[in-house]
Amino acid sequence: MKKILLAILFVNIVFAVSAQSERYTGAMAKNLQAMGEAKTADAMLDVVNAFERIGNAEKTQWLPYYYAAVAQVWHAFMVNDPKQNDVLGDKATAFLAKAEELEKNNSEIALVKAMIATVKMMVDPMSRYMQYGAIIAENTALSKKLDPNNPRPYMWEAQGISRTPEQFGGGCGNAKPVFEEATKRFETFKPASVLHPNWGKEQNAQAYAACK
Repeated sequence: MKKILLAILFVNIVFAVSAQSERYTGAMAKNLQAMGEAKTADAMLDVVNAFERIGNAEKTQWLPYYYAAVAQVWHAFMVNDPKQNDVLGDKATAFLAKAEELEKNNSEIALVKAMIATVKMMVDPMSRYMQYGAIIAENTALSKKLDPNNPRPYMWEAQGISRTPEQFGGGCGNAKPVFEEATKRFETFKPASVLHPNWGKEQNAQAYAACK
């Protein structure tokens, strides 16, 4: 009888864990779709809040907080108000810190640090370039080092170069080979799962086409 009760308990635990996993996967997939479809700052903020709720519910999963930080960055760009960039960037940093507590030495997290620094630099690019430009370069390089196959740091670097004046080493001519490196990596990149980061291919293609 004791063995039967233990077996029933084990089966119940397995089913409970499986159901929780399915709920998490379903919620994440739904919100990733909403993130890809968000066309306004308000819609993207809804995505941020949804990922935060998933992260707070799951506790041990780093991806919800990672995506909350990414969506917060996109929200800042959509708002497009430099006066709000520091506050919005700080919110993204708080999400990313929670992700990094759960996932150390991660290429994707390093890149988001560069993305947040870009948001903060855009408050006043001339006066903030020395401070935040160094953070962008450091974390983009770290992202490449932690995962040489990751195309996203190349994409972010190329976009930064394309927007930098030619007299400072920027412009489309200098960005082109970096865009091409990103393109090659996007063609071969395989995410660890359907929920792991796999964004940026279309953004890279659009930015490269615009730069041409």
